[in-house]
Amino acid sequence: MNELSHKAHAVARLGAEVGATLIGHEILVERLLIALLSGGHVLIEGPPGIAKTRAVKQLAAHLPGSHSRIQCTPDLLPSDLTGTQIFRPEAGGFDFMAGPIFHSLVLVDEINRAPPKVQSALLEAMAERQVTTSGTTRPLPDPFMVVATQNPIEHEGTFPLPEAQLDRFLLHLRLDLPGAEAERAILDLVEAEGQSPPAAATAVTPEELSQAQAEVAQVHLAPALKDFIVRLVMATRPGGTVAEWIEHPVSPRGSLALAAGVRARAWLHGRDHGLPEDAEALAADALAHRMVPAWQAVSEGRSGRSLVADILREVRPW
Repeated sequence: MNELSHKAHAVARLGAEVGATLIGHEILVERLLIALLSGGHVLIEGPPGIAKTRAVKQLAAHLPGSHSRIQCTPDLLPSDLTGTQIFRPEAGGFDFMAGPIFHSLVLVDEINRAPPKVQSALLEAMAERQVTTSGTTRPLPDPFMVVATQNPIEHEGTFPLPEAQLDRFLLHLRLDLPGAEAERAILDLVEAEGQSPPAAATAVTPEELSQAQAEVAQVHLAPALKDFIVRLVMATRPGGTVAEWIEHPVSPRGSLALAAGVRARAWLHGRDHGLPEDAEALAADALAHRMVPAWQAVSEGRSGRSLVADILREVRPW
């Protein structure tokens, strides 16, 4: 490992430090790091009380720049997200007061409770890394990452994310309730934290993060692996393995997202090249939310993730 890799290795250390404060969320921690290294955004879906917010706050404690949390409600306005013009009588003019979107890591809690106008404002920020207010376009910090959560068990007063908004997330994770063993470990962890102060977080410098992202971009994907990624996506298109079950197939953005995730996962595992196992591990999180199952699939209880599982059984790497 060269000098650059030694410096960038600080980012890989995040997994151990963040994971030490969570129980049973190794996959969540890995996916958050993959998105961070790829410059993407993450949507986390799961029941309340399973440490979704805790995981993001622990990650933020190790990262350069500031972070913010936006609690979405049906009466939220776009200006509550992006900021607004404030009149200053002493100056006789208006000043822009930046909203919570102007931070490096933004946690958007219960995003499906935000009205469509707010979701649209968030879409520009995620896609263009800029915010336009009162005719002025302002860049967002670098790095910039959005982690959104949504609760699947309450639907009153919610606004389901449209497909175009879902497509802006690099990864969409679905979390389940822990088992008995993990639940017992959570009790011990919370009790221990109450008896002793938490250890100071080891912060990653902007240079280390930038170097790590540069190394990830250089991870090699063999032509055969690229072909495998493309075949996974093409299986959702007309004539593909599960095409009859899909109303809207995965777009090319899905191929790009999966390839970016493969590079980041390979780097986190200490490799300078991607493997088919990386694509198989990330396929459901990178592709399922980018397809719309047909009514026949919905009527039989099929979901995007189950269709991706079918694709992985049929489409082999070689």
